Amino acid sequence: MCQDRPVSVSRRDLLRWQFDLTWSLFELHLEQLKPEDFLWEPAPHHWTVRPGGEGAWLPDWDEAELDPVPVPTVGWLSWHIGWWWSVTIDHARGRTPRERVEITWPGDGEAAVAWLRGLREEWLAVLDRLSDTDLDAVAPFPWPADPGMTVAHMLAWVNAELMKNAAEIGQLRLVRAASAA
Repeated sequence: MCQDRPVSVSRRDLLRWQFDLTWSLFELHLEQLKPEDFLWEPAPHHWTVRPGGEGAWLPDWDEAELDPVPVPTVGWLSWHIGWWWSVTIDHARGRTPRERVEITWPGDGEAAVAWLRGLREEWLAVLDRLSDTDLDAVAPFPWPADPGMTVAHMLAWVNAELMKNAAEIGQLRLVRAASAA
């Protein structure tokens, strides 16, 4: 019951609503980002994206759990979103997921924002085709072979991960703007 009315929204519709809310908050930051925000180094110990071979931009990465954790740049965070989202879409569509090293940063802020907006469109296509039976299936990612985690859990994880990364990008954008003032 919600204010004396029965709640009749489906799980998929609720997850879609949550995603749309999260994305709208993310858009507030995406619209305000300036090209120089993407590679701004917020601390001496940081992770960013760097030009690599053949025009690809590669993220800093270490398989070890670092302590302290490097502070990511907006560029690195935008790559990170693109990486986990691309792999999640691969899993959700039944495709062989790409390896982390196969997913590179587009090379500048405008291209990165366009990439993320394109992934949003792909994700919406995935969400719109899901049935309740699909939501109850075992999630192929990010918990491989865990029968207790469903596709519905995967969708909730995407929403949470996007919300976290959007907040990190927003905070970096605000700190950089305040530092320059």
